[in-house]
Amino acid sequence: MSARGMRQAARLAIADFRHDWRVSACLVLALAAVMTPLLVLFGLKSGMVYTLQQRLLADPVNREVVIVGSQRLTPEWIADLAKRSDVGFLAPRSRSLSATLDARGTDGKSYPGLEMVPSAAGDPLLPDGAQPPNGRSVWLSATAAQRLGVAAGGSFTAQVARTLNGETQAARFPLTVAGIIPESAFGRAAAFVPVNLLLATEDFRDGHAAPALGVDTGTPRDAAEPRLFAGLRLYARDLDGVAPLAERLRAQGMEVRTRAAEIESVKAIDRVLGLIVVVLAAIGATGFLLSLGASLWANVERKRRDLALLRLIGFSGAAAASFPAVQGLLVAALGILLSGAVYLGVAAGFDAALGQNLGANEFVCRLPPLHFAIAAAATLAAAFLAALAAGRRAAHVDPAESLRDV
Repeated sequence: MSARGMRQAARLAIADFRHDWRVSACLVLALAAVMTPLLVLFGLKSGMVYTLQQRLLADPVNREVVIVGSQRLTPEWIADLAKRSDVGFLAPRSRSLSATLDARGTDGKSYPGLEMVPSAAGDPLLPDGAQPPNGRSVWLSATAAQRLGVAAGGSFTAQVARTLNGETQAARFPLTVAGIIPESAFGRAAAFVPVNLLLATEDFRDGHAAPALGVDTGTPRDAAEPRLFAGLRLYARDLDGVAPLAERLRAQGMEVRTRAAEIESVKAIDRVLGLIVVVLAAIGATGFLLSLGASLWANVERKRRDLALLRLIGFSGAAAASFPAVQGLLVAALGILLSGAVYLGVAAGFDAALGQNLGANEFVCRLPPLHFAIAAAATLAAAFLAALAAGRRAAHVDPAESLRDV
């Protein structure tokens, strides 16, 4: 039959669907009864896992890879590691004994042995968009700022001491506080300093001249001598990058510590809930296929004489087969719309009931639009499959059946 004939068959199928609205409504409600719980369950799975992942990502400590002990890392090795796509931030460390300074605030408050932490652009502990430490501008942890009695925009005096040729020497230099890192991000008392300042204090303690500190005495550092670093501040770009980075370092004989257990627990929840959703979806889809297929088959049997009459006046077998197919797709489309509307109400109810336990951009029940589109497409495909048997039956209706009772 021509395309016009197929359109006529589709219009008749829609008209029949509307005429038998009670039966049609029962089929739509049956589909919604199967699909809505699956949408809610999948939304709960996505929402809870997304929220847990966001909370892990919000704390940079979960992405940190800590190298235990002192190493001898070359600049070339560090540069090669920094090229990896799973590295989010990297800053070389000096020896622990060299990574301290004595600090004194303008009001006389002091902090001997204040820890220096190397920092640079992209430091995950700094606020988004913050200017990183540079020159003699540093960031202080909240604990250090409180101890020194300084605030953002203030300054304090730093001092580094050494013994050279039996003489005790000290380098004093002012540092400006660019900002304060909250205690929730970094609990220890520390100054986040640019890497070159950290290396300058190490050179000074090693007896070299340190022009960055205003010290010209001491032996000039041999530029040809390779500088070795004792460690790294290393953060993965995302949670999935933590394990590969740790394995890379362990393969080179380094001992590392990570929050892999916490990350794996979230992934395990994702896998378990994903399996539950897949199993329930498979069971629901099977029941839906059988139920809708049986209903469409029964509808064809109930309207054999009408279909035979259509065949008699010129409708082809393909046009007759499209009759249950169109009705099956109508059931699926309306069931999807009804399920989506009910899901939105249930999801809003969950989020409202548990909103006090959620932060910004966190959800209890959240179904991404792409996943809903996939579910809708799968439902339409299942409805079409369910209609195949009924369509085959309709295509083989004998036109002569319409004349037997005349």
